[in-house]
This record gives sequence, C-alpha cells and structure tokens, in this order.
Amino acid sequence: MNILRVLSISLVLIFLSDVSLLASPGPTEILKPTLQGMIDIMKDPALAGIEQKVPRRKKIMAIAAQGFDFAEMSKLVLGKTWRKIDQQQRTNFEQLFTKLLENAYIGKLEGYSGQIIEYKGERIKGKKAAVSTVVRSPEEPPLAVNYVMINVDSRWQVYDINIEGVSLLRNYREQFKSILRKDKFEGLVKVIEKKNKSFEKEVSR
Repeated sequence: MNILRVLSISLVLIFLSDVSLLASPGPTEILKPTLQGMIDIMKDPALAGIEQKVPRRKKIMAIAAQGFDFAEMSKLVLGKTWRKIDQQQRTNFEQLFTKLLENAYIGKLEGYSGQIIEYKGERIKGKKAAVSTVVRSPEEPPLAVNYVMINVDSRWQVYDINIEGVSLLRNYREQFKSILRKDKFEGLVKVIEKKNKSFEKEVSR
C-alpha cells in the first residue's frame, strides 16, 4: 500500500470521526430530557406521597443513571484513595456513594412545587462541558445551578453539580478527606453506610 493511499484512508477516518462527534447530541440536549424526565415523575399524581417514595425514587434513579456518571463521580470524590483500593471495593463504594447522592440530592428534588428550569447556555472545552441553568420558583429567589459534564464514548454525562458556586463533588471530597485521614477507607465506608441508614429511617416514617 503506497503512502498516498495510507494518507487518504487516514484523512477519511479522521473526517468520519469528526462528523460522528458533531452529529452526537450536545451536553444541553442530553441534560434536558434527563432533568425533565425526573421532574415528570415527581409531578405524577400516581407517585405522590410518602407511601410512594420507594417506587418514585426507583424511577427517578433509573432516569438519572442515563444522564449522570456515578462511576466517575465516585472515582473523583475519593481522589488518590481510588487507586489504592481493589475493584470489589470500588464497586461497593460506587453503590454506597450513589445511594448517598440519591438520598441527599434526589431527596431535595422531591420538594418540587412547580419550579421552572431555564437553560442559560453551555461551555464546551474538549471532553468537558458546563451547562448553566437557573431554577425559578414562585416562592423562592432564583437558584443558579451548573451541571459539569464529561464526554465518554460520544455521550455527555453529568459528573458534578455546582449550586450557587458550591461544587457538590468538592464538598463531599473535603468531608471524605478528613475521614480518610483519620479512619482510612474502611472508616469512610462505615460513615456512608450509617448516613444512608439514617435516610432510610426517615423514609419509613
């Protein structure tokens, strides 16, 4: 195969790769149906009330799993510790941390009372992006929420949420860092397990 043929094939492959990337949905296009799907579930009368909390959460998390990269969030929140633990520990931690996010973040969303999400714009830099939104409520001041996203396998997923300038991931990372320093990874697991159990008690009330 001569050099001109090799170069021609390479250029075609690069072109096709670029077209594929351009044709894939952007971060806002991915985020909108994810958030709207979660809101639709919270608005569903058939899933309203404390007695429907478990099935409601299950449906919400099924949609969230499509738009949120919980594996990447778990990896980043642990920092250097992630490299020191084995695959089984990573899998277990991802499940625990995802449950914690469900209890803390989704729990707040369940207070939905007609809020409107306005999409203000997006910034893309390589494989990372930020989608700016404002949550408006008739009874509360506007709330600025930015979704930080990463492109994995040509699909954008959220790996951090910035609320009024405060990073959800950084907040947890700082909390976990102090626990890891004192009680190591095993101690952190116990803390998260205890926290999740306390949320479960609240659900059963």
